[in-house]
Amino acid sequence: MGGIFGVVSSDNCAKTLFYGTDYHSHLGTENGGMAVLGAKGFYKTVHSISQAQFKSRFVDDYKKLEGHFGIGAVDDDAPQPLIFRSKFGVYAVAASGLIRNKTELVNELLNEGASFGEMADGGVNNAEIVACLINRGDNIVEGIASMRGAIEGSICALVLTSEGIYAARDKFGRFPLAIGKTKIQNGKSYVVATEASSFENLGYELVQFLGPGEIVLLTPDGIKTMKPAGEEKKICSFLWIYTGYPSSSYEGISVEGARERCGRYLAKRDDIKADFVSGIPDSGVGHAIGYSMESGIPYRRALVKYTPGYGRSYTPPTQEIRDLVATMKLCAVREVIQGNRIIICDDSIVRGTQLKNLTIKKLWDNGAREIHVRPACPPLMFPCIYASSTRSTAELAGRKAIRALEGRDIENPSDYLNTDSGKYADMVEWIRRDLNVTTLKYMTIEDMIAAISLPADQLCLHCWQGK
Repeated sequence: MGGIFGVVSSDNCAKTLFYGTDYHSHLGTENGGMAVLGAKGFYKTVHSISQAQFKSRFVDDYKKLEGHFGIGAVDDDAPQPLIFRSKFGVYAVAASGLIRNKTELVNELLNEGASFGEMADGGVNNAEIVACLINRGDNIVEGIASMRGAIEGSICALVLTSEGIYAARDKFGRFPLAIGKTKIQNGKSYVVATEASSFENLGYELVQFLGPGEIVLLTPDGIKTMKPAGEEKKICSFLWIYTGYPSSSYEGISVEGARERCGRYLAKRDDIKADFVSGIPDSGVGHAIGYSMESGIPYRRALVKYTPGYGRSYTPPTQEIRDLVATMKLCAVREVIQGNRIIICDDSIVRGTQLKNLTIKKLWDNGAREIHVRPACPPLMFPCIYASSTRSTAELAGRKAIRALEGRDIENPSDYLNTDSGKYADMVEWIRRDLNVTTLKYMTIEDMIAAISLPADQLCLHCWQGK
């Protein structure tokens, strides 16, 4: 996972860049960085944020930054932004997404005479691959377009040059890029970000979302379209279900609003009797509130998150770190839990390990009478091939159930995707027993699409359908 942020201004952009990039901290836990272009040229600062929050690692650095243009990144895969000297002059790159054919591209570029200096965990940095592919073009815009054509996966990129910032959304718009304009009258400043929610507190208003494949050039004087948007859109559904920040919106659709609608749909198809509804913080809370509003069952906080020290348990790259974060960040409220029948809403069940061993166990250990789990999306059946989240089929809870039921891996799980089939019921029952909960009922894909409120053909549903 990752997020990118950029700013162009007639004034020093350092403060806006610092806080704007920090507003993407929920999208990654490993690396953060900023690059600016000022009177003395390009300057970048990059740190690991695996053991510290972005603000604490960069608060001293940003005070030394000075420039009118800047880009920043929070990323789980590679340290960035990076600065390059090329045939187009000096520029900096920040990129978010996944390059599935990285090995093939690296070998291809090496054969063309390229060399790589920025290594990330023993491999080539994604931002450097992006830059090398851009350098193939006759100009930066053509280079960005050809780069996206060469990559299998999905990449959004910001390219910081002396002209301004080139902002490029991935080919099919799987991940967002939004543009904001300063609210200051006669002010000359624009920002571009993965998360539009980063704008408001910085004094910017949303102007537009880039379309799929669109490339624009941002300068303090405005927005210039360099390549128009394509017609085909496949935006990631998980943005509304889990990934996105509650105050953000994508394609004009509120994240919190979509989560509340998810909860309402879950309640409409449910008849369970319970004492209260609770959400697993943070992303499960909106779903639980919607469930409570629709069902009339009161909402209470059985689990609270210790916010200051811990981020998301889904984003770290290893299971050991994910388990540690999940263990430490959620605190059970015994007085609320004890003796009660609880409906627990969560955004999803991905691997199931944290939910089973950490969250559910805390509820039972604190005296829960019944636990009814309601995930706000269907069982995940395929690893994401467009972002660095789930990487293998084997780790998914639904596939573990299928292996246990079939005695082997199966190539085509279509029978298990049909919610009316006996095999689907058997899979859900296996997961329920494995989680050790009273009941388990998933959101249907039809209800999830309705809750998001975009046509199904504009959504990427690969995690559930494999296409």
